[in-house]
Amino acid sequence: MKNFHVVLEAAWLVRDVKTADDAIGVAISEAGKRLNPKLDFVEVDVGTTSCPACGEPFSSVFIAANTALVGLIFEMKVFDAESAEHAERIAKSVIGKSLRDIPLTVVEVTEFERSGEKGEQQQKSKASK
Repeated sequence: MKNFHVVLEAAWLVRDVKTADDAIGVAISEAGKRLNPKLDFVEVDVGTTSCPACGEPFSSVFIAANTALVGLIFEMKVFDAESAEHAERIAKSVIGKSLRDIPLTVVEVTEFERSGEKGEQQQKSKASK
């Protein structure tokens, strides 16, 4: 079994805001309320978009008529998944249950090794003897 770091993206709608900073604050706060306390291991941040003209990254926020669309990034670690696709499904299921009606898109899935994993296995085998 493998361990994966999964990054998902969502579009979050925020009404009655005047600035991008306000929209970001409200979006992260609302998402955090829906995820916590059960899913406090999920990290929430604002996504970035590249400028089509110069290529520089900027926060994924668009405001029109005091309504903002904020691109949020959700990151979580999935342990003991069979494959990258399995890790994607697990992350979408876990986060999606709290964020009903919010479409989630997979941005990135990377495999990682737990630090101290071999030491933990050795300790377990010593304890069982």
